[in-house]
Amino acid sequence: MAQDDTLIDFSRERAKRVHNLNDKRLNDLRQAFEQALPLPGKKKPKKKPKKR
Repeated sequence: MAQDDTLIDFSRERAKRVHNLNDKRLNDLRQAFEQALPLPGKKKPKKKPKKR
């Protein structure tokens, strides 16, 4: 029973790997959307010059 510490729980390791792969896929998709459709945000709109 002293060797129980060295046992690997394959189902837990597989779940971690699947989770990491899903996170990577989600981040890639997010980046693709940000490039295709950038969110309007921190840019200031250019002001038109005043007519005199």
